[in-house]
Parts: sequence; structure tokens; C-alpha cells
Amino acid sequence: MKVLILGAGRVGGSLARALVNNSYDYDVSIVDLDKGVLSSLEEKLDIMTVEGHAAHQISFKKAGADDSTTVIAVTSNDEVNIIACQIAKKQFNVKKTICRLAEGSYEESLDIFGDKIIDMVIRPEKEVMNHLKELIIHPGTEQIEKFADGSVNLVSVKAKKKGNLVGRELKALKDDMPETDAFVSAIYRKGKPFIPSGETIIKADDEIYFISSESNVDQIVNEFRDKKDSYSRVMIAGGGKIGFSLAKAIENEYKIKLIDSNESRCKDLSKKLDKTIVLHGSATDEDILKSENIANIDIFCALTDDDETNLMSSLIAKKMGAKKTMIILNNPSYLGLVPGFIDIYIAPYRLTVSSVLQDLRESDVAQDVLLKMDTGAEAIEGIVHANEFTSSLFGKSLREVPLPEGASIGAVIRHGELLMPESEVELCLNDHLIIFLANKDMMSEVEVLFKTNK
Repeated sequence: MKVLILGAGRVGGSLARALVNNSYDYDVSIVDLDKGVLSSLEEKLDIMTVEGHAAHQISFKKAGADDSTTVIAVTSNDEVNIIACQIAKKQFNVKKTICRLAEGSYEESLDIFGDKIIDMVIRPEKEVMNHLKELIIHPGTEQIEKFADGSVNLVSVKAKKKGNLVGRELKALKDDMPETDAFVSAIYRKGKPFIPSGETIIKADDEIYFISSESNVDQIVNEFRDKKDSYSRVMIAGGGKIGFSLAKAIENEYKIKLIDSNESRCKDLSKKLDKTIVLHGSATDEDILKSENIANIDIFCALTDDDETNLMSSLIAKKMGAKKTMIILNNPSYLGLVPGFIDIYIAPYRLTVSSVLQDLRESDVAQDVLLKMDTGAEAIEGIVHANEFTSSLFGKSLREVPLPEGASIGAVIRHGELLMPESEVELCLNDHLIIFLANKDMMSEVEVLFKTNK
């Protein structure tokens, strides 16, 4: 498959690396005006680079765009991305266009740019903000991923010493909440995953991954966490698109303070935010943090565009008493180096890569999320189709579905109903399977279940 990426910034560069390092045969080209960035990518990756403007015909010609090409426009300029998609479709008749948009108003009126000009819209900043918001409104959670069009949540929570289930068997969860639909699908203990049974005794610091409906998340999380872990005071470092949108989304329910080093931006934010206290200064300035009572802050969110600032400000905030820290990291090389003072971290590039790969795959994988950034473990949601591999499996127990070692079925969604993959449950056509993978390299072996034969 030919893939043409327009824009070699953080998003475009991450996409190029992911596509090249993927087990699929992608022929990747990338266009950008920055010769230095292109040279760096070309040295590290087996890709074609084109120095040029993303929305110029000549760039498409140099890259060899044709009707077999998927164009991914991910420059930092919405207008350039839209125009590039128009050129790609109308003049080069490309197979598919994927367009990055930061401004939501464009997405609501894409039809004015032409019929079927843009096949898929990605909004990395909005997706990151939504993840951050979910983690704040559900205290104690460390990761929340939505499956089955949002009807089912995959949630991670760390078991605390004072949690109700610590020291008890896992089956006690059902005893405590008999009417709650919750399935614990995986547990990480001292960094190593295993599939629990009802007799598994929960230990402090276990990382619990469970699946449930949205309405039951907080009730289940409360079984594992210290009830005193609640949020009311939030400090945000960075008033860019993500920081601003997060403050705007939660300022009516929480006491928000936002720090930004750009004075003019602070003045603009003060006008746009109703209840948020906007502060001009550096998030790494201990005097400012002290004066703003950082010790009373429940969660410190480092959301600047600079990874080093995010790491340093979180270190200082934690040292000075902030109860919890949450940051975004754009540089993948930092993911395995995140020290213990970071409670939650999100890699924006990873969310974008996941969305794009889902769309590019020939299999019906509706969701693909990274569970632990430093281990490569993943959870996928795929829809079972009739194909050469599955034809002999229908009517058989889910336990008989051949999966590579380290992969397991965590749950089944059938006609909107959440089912535990017990021995009597049989595989059916159009089942949504949530499968845990100890390593992303298992993906190619697992996704044969979801091939559409198109």
C-alpha cells in the first residue's frame, strides 16, 4: 500500500516510523519544507522524502501519488491540510484522504470543500484532551479506553493498601457488587502481566485492567483505591490547545489554575475562560508554585509543547506536595525513561498512530490501544467475520480459538451485551472480541480473525 504523509512534524514523523516499523508492507513517502527534518527521517527510515509544500501539485507528482495512494495530511495548518486533500482527490484521484484538523468548526462543514474530499478526520489535540478529562472525572483510574462505540470501557486502576479488595480473592468483587458487569481481564504485578482467576488474591500495587459499562466505572474503581483519593483542585501547565480545551471542559466542576509563560496568551486565555485562574509565569518556577499552594493541588497536569518542561515541572510539583501528576510526552524515546514521580502519562503521537492504523488495516479492527507504553502490551477490539480462518471455529468454545502465547480474549460484546469469555460461550459471526496482547508483534497472528475477505 502506498502512503503519502504530508507534514514531517511530531505527528507526521511518528506516523512514518510506525508505518515503517509495522509488520505490513507500506510504501511510505513524506513531504515537508524542512530539509533537515527530512534528512534525519531518511537516515533512520526506509522511506522516500520530498522537499516541498504539502499543498502543491509538484509535491504530489514527485511523490508519485496515484489512485493506489492513501494521503495523510498532518501539517500544523488546518487550511493546508484541507487544500492538500482537495488536490489529492481531484487532481490525483487518490484512494483515500486522512486529514488532521485542530479547529472543530471545519469538521462540522467539510461538505463545502467538495463531496468525499476528506475520507477520515483525525483530531489529535481533541483526543488527548478527552483522555485527560476522563482520567480526571474518574479519580483513581490510570487509563480509560472506550470500546464498542463507547458503550464499554477498559479501565486500569492501581490497587492501594487501603482498597477494599486488597488481600481478598478477586471473586469477592462479584460478591460485593453482584449486579455490576465487571470483568477483570488482566493484572500487572511487578511489571509482569497474567490472566487472573477468581481465586487470585489482590495485592497492593497490582495494576488491574477491567472491562465494564461506563455507569459502573467509579463503583468498581472504588473497590481498589483509597477512598480519600479524590480531585477538586487541578493545576494545568501550558495554555496551548490541549491545556486550554481541558480547562474549558472541566472548569465548572473543578477549581482550576492554569500557568503559561506567554503573557499575550495568558491575556487571551483570561478572556476565554470563565472560572479558571490564569497565571503568567513558568511552571518550573518553585516560587510561583509555592505561592499558588501547590501542596494543596490534587492533580498537576503538565501539557506544554516541551517534553523537558513537562518532566521538570512535574518533578518539582511532586516534590512540593502535589498529590498526582499527569503529563503528555511527544518524544517516544522518553517513554521508557519516565521516572516514578509521573503518575500518568499520555503519548499524543500514539493515539494518532492508532487511529490511522485502524483505518489502513484490511481487517475489521475497530480499536487498538497501547496498555503500557513501556512494555508494548496492547488491547484490540475486532469484529469476527466469516473467512478462511474462522469458518471452522463458529460454534466452538472461545477457549478453542487459536491464539499465540501471551494473547487472551478479555471479553465478548454480542448484540450490545457484554459477555465473559467463559468455557460455554461459543464464537459467533459478528462478535466483537476484546483481545489482550502481551506484545504488539502478535497483531498479525490475531487479526486473521477479523479479515473481511474484501
